[in-house]
Amino acid sequence: MTAIALTVNGRKIEALVEPRTHLGDFLREHCRLTGTHLGCEHGVCGACTVSIDGAPMRSCITYAVQCDGRAVQTVEGFDGDPIMQQLRVAFSREHALQCGFCTPGMLIAARDLVQRLPEADERRIRIELSGNLCRCTGYLGIVHAVASVIKARASSRLESARPKPAPAAAPIAPLPTFVPTDNSTAPRATAPAATEGPRIGWTRFEESFVIVQPPASVWALFADIPAVTACLPGAELTEHDAHTAKGKMTVRLGPIHAGFAGSAAIERNEADMSGVIRGAGNDRGSGSRTKGEIAYRLAPEDGGRQTRVSLSVEYNLQGALAQFSRSSLAQELGHRLVGEFAANLNARLGGAPAANASGAPLNVGQLVWSWLKDRVRRMLAS
Repeated sequence: MTAIALTVNGRKIEALVEPRTHLGDFLREHCRLTGTHLGCEHGVCGACTVSIDGAPMRSCITYAVQCDGRAVQTVEGFDGDPIMQQLRVAFSREHALQCGFCTPGMLIAARDLVQRLPEADERRIRIELSGNLCRCTGYLGIVHAVASVIKARASSRLESARPKPAPAAAPIAPLPTFVPTDNSTAPRATAPAATEGPRIGWTRFEESFVIVQPPASVWALFADIPAVTACLPGAELTEHDAHTAKGKMTVRLGPIHAGFAGSAAIERNEADMSGVIRGAGNDRGSGSRTKGEIAYRLAPEDGGRQTRVSLSVEYNLQGALAQFSRSSLAQELGHRLVGEFAANLNARLGGAPAANASGAPLNVGQLVWSWLKDRVRRMLAS
């Protein structure tokens, strides 16, 4: 047996250990700090990562006697650490954990990355975290979480470094004059299509289509929430008023059948015929959840006889179904869904029934097959 004295999470510890005892076993069995997980026990998976003298190290291939006189910090020892707090919030927000087995080591490695490389881009983040393996998430949520913390901390540094203007001498104020105001008729903020890039972890696409009716008719239809829902494939409305709606979006892809139940907030600006719809929902079956935002604007075309509808769609999909939002195929499906929505709107305003009944599942398989046929047709034509 060998006597060692070390600091663990700020607490002095003295113990007698066998020279062959690994640090991970010492932390879990002697110190009862079970936040350190042991996975491969060969230094490969990274689940057992702890901080030793401020540097991340594998506790499964580090002997406890090597830490004599050193400072060890486990995931339990970062409760008051601001970077770790930001990472924990970001991991939860970006769905960067599922079973959680790799998470303690991943958090410690991520904290070191954020502290050591405050300007790391996505490629660098992936390289730095390549020594920590995850069997659940596919890494996308983890990368987005770390990137969001780096971006937030960079913005905070810029704000704090910005010189504060010297206070101006207060002018001698004239006697106040009372002017009555009326804000009741002030127009609300407009909702144009977004022009900046999508938020981290979000997918965005822009689309426009033409409705063969004047803008006033289209604007009136957009105020009819049940009518608009009936034109959207897979959508089912359960409750609504002028500013909110609740319902479900049912999607079918082969054996996968998902129903996202949720709610949306609706904003409309009469002044320039624009609006924003912000919603969120979850599928209990797969544990997936999504949130999104649709900004739209109407503009007259053909001398006011037709209407151009411009859309900006931005969404975030997390959980087991998130893999279906990670490619250009997802955006192509979004374009085709908008196309079907436009066709149904034209049909409804023309007095014909919509092609997709409200509540019928959105068959993603048919959209994929249609997209593949079009792609092959274009390849053969070229």
